[in-house]
Amino acid sequence: MNEETGVSDFGKYVAITDADLHELTPKMVALERHELEKTWEEPKGLIGWLSNTNHKTIGLRIIVTAFIFFALGGVLALLMRIQLMYPENTFLGPDLYNQFFTTHGSTMMFLFAVPVMEGMGIYLVPLMVGTRNVAFPRLNAFGYFVYLIGGLLLYGGLILNIGPDAGWFAYPPLSGPEFTPGKRSDVWSQMITLTEIAALVGAVEILTTVFKQRAPGMSLNRIPLFVWSMVVTSFMVIFAMPTVMTATSMLSMDRLTNVATHFFNQAEGGDPLLYQHLFWFFGHPEVYIIFIPATGFISMILPTFTRRKTFGYTALVLSMIATGFIGFGVWVHHMFTTPLPQLGQGIFTASSLLITIPNGVQIFCWIAMLWSGRWNLKTPLIFVLGFFATFIIGGMTGVMAASVPLDMQIHDTYFIVAHLHYVLIGGAVFPLFGAIYYWYPKWTGRMLSEKLGIANFILLFIGFNTVFFPMHILGLIGMPRRVYTYVAEAGWGDLNFLATIGAMVMGVGVLSFVGNVLYSLKHGEVAGENPWGADTLEWAASSPPQPYNFQYIPIVQGRHPVWNRTEDAPVFRGLNNKKRSVLATTIHDAVPDHKYEFQSDSIYPFLLALATGGAFIAVIFHPLAFPIGFGIVFFVLFGWFWSNSLSHIRKSDEELEHDPEYPEPTLKSEVKP
Repeated sequence: MNEETGVSDFGKYVAITDADLHELTPKMVALERHELEKTWEEPKGLIGWLSNTNHKTIGLRIIVTAFIFFALGGVLALLMRIQLMYPENTFLGPDLYNQFFTTHGSTMMFLFAVPVMEGMGIYLVPLMVGTRNVAFPRLNAFGYFVYLIGGLLLYGGLILNIGPDAGWFAYPPLSGPEFTPGKRSDVWSQMITLTEIAALVGAVEILTTVFKQRAPGMSLNRIPLFVWSMVVTSFMVIFAMPTVMTATSMLSMDRLTNVATHFFNQAEGGDPLLYQHLFWFFGHPEVYIIFIPATGFISMILPTFTRRKTFGYTALVLSMIATGFIGFGVWVHHMFTTPLPQLGQGIFTASSLLITIPNGVQIFCWIAMLWSGRWNLKTPLIFVLGFFATFIIGGMTGVMAASVPLDMQIHDTYFIVAHLHYVLIGGAVFPLFGAIYYWYPKWTGRMLSEKLGIANFILLFIGFNTVFFPMHILGLIGMPRRVYTYVAEAGWGDLNFLATIGAMVMGVGVLSFVGNVLYSLKHGEVAGENPWGADTLEWAASSPPQPYNFQYIPIVQGRHPVWNRTEDAPVFRGLNNKKRSVLATTIHDAVPDHKYEFQSDSIYPFLLALATGGAFIAVIFHPLAFPIGFGIVFFVLFGWFWSNSLSHIRKSDEELEHDPEYPEPTLKSEVKP
């Protein structure tokens, strides 16, 4: 450890201090900045839009696209609530209602919740760890386009009246060829495959970036908590997503007449319960894949708005890791009404209760920050407080549903619908809205309106509880989920009417948020680099950040790098400004290891996404489309790799004579006393 700078000894590399930077003339600094701007300049026009590989651009595209799908899913939910507003209503027919509730659930789980969290990670993680782009920029762009194609496939099917209608989980035999002829379930299956490919891409990007591109000094015990949350989430994605892709691929092969397997056909030796095991082995970790990033948002917002350092950093990290591990051991509590051995049900009841412990540890750490801090009661903190009020209700009803005798009574009732939404909206969407208000100034350079933000929170909070709290009572008095109508004698009309009014209030709340975002783009108060006085590295960059993020790579001096930064804090200099160069560091201590050059922007990720999407969509109609489609994929990949190799061809001696020299970062022996 260097006693003067407070940073680790970097072996053969050494950083330069602010004092050294002051010796650089303004002309030299401006020249380096100009070189970086030219090197990292984002391409223009339609082809440029399709070729862009900057992590901030791709991250924002994912976030905006996910919110568009969120709005579409919300409209479908409102239409369903209007149908259920009165007994024996005829606003929607049974077939259209089935398509709407299946598309709504699929949208919220596969097209909004997971992508928006990964989009936040794609944008923020490189900034938080002090690097210039994600590890594989072209792969990142490919992931976005595949995700977009999957979403368009789902809504294209709905528009053409071939939208999926067997639920967002598509249990066989209902989703099999006997009970769902046509292509509805096939559209759903291929949407799942495409969106999960995109999720896996995002996970690989985040993990590689965090472990190999952290700024010098950012050892594992200094990583921001949001970055830790994305690391845990990414590992969960890598282990969970292949199982649902396997399940839906097996379902597709059962349905294709030219393949006609019998994985889930009990009459031919298959087992429909196998599908449920595969699906829920993904499905319950999916809940935590959505929830854990939200805990990262909270752990970032609370130190900033309580003006105190993180309480229980190690406990918070270990709690997220424990939640990730235990989350893979609770899937059977979705299957308590199936003929499983009672011993197995008891074991999964225990694991379902066990997962409350790490979540409780996190909540008590956050309460400690609130208790001992000095509150700056702005919109991001208000949404976090709303999270506490709603998520705890969801957690308590989850403990209730983990009890086998009670679950046997409330399974497939509106009680479960209420529990699910209290966990996912209360536990993830409220922190997400807080995170949008928190980081919007960084993305746009403008502040969101506080008045509209508070109105947004009040409408969402009141509307949400008005919609979903009555559903607990509806479930307890016997209303089953997934019914499109009911008789007046059931006594469910008043509570359904109240829930529909709440849905309308929620809709107004979302509209106020959209209006705030659009208005503030041009008319919001100008934000500086760090309007909240926050502590992490993204707030050391300009607002919005430059395409290259940092002119000089910062060196981290503590867990709160902006707050811990001293006047003579060092930075890292020596990367080639005429190449898209980044610094690779060691996994544990983030010691500089080597320099790495990224490829330039390219149209090939878009072309590869088209070929991949086309191959999977064509399989809906004939299995021969699979080898043909992936033959096209091979040729696109050939072009991709060929373009990579061309950029590495050695330059001629004449060209090299005119290139500036960028030596390795300064050696210790060369540093003058």
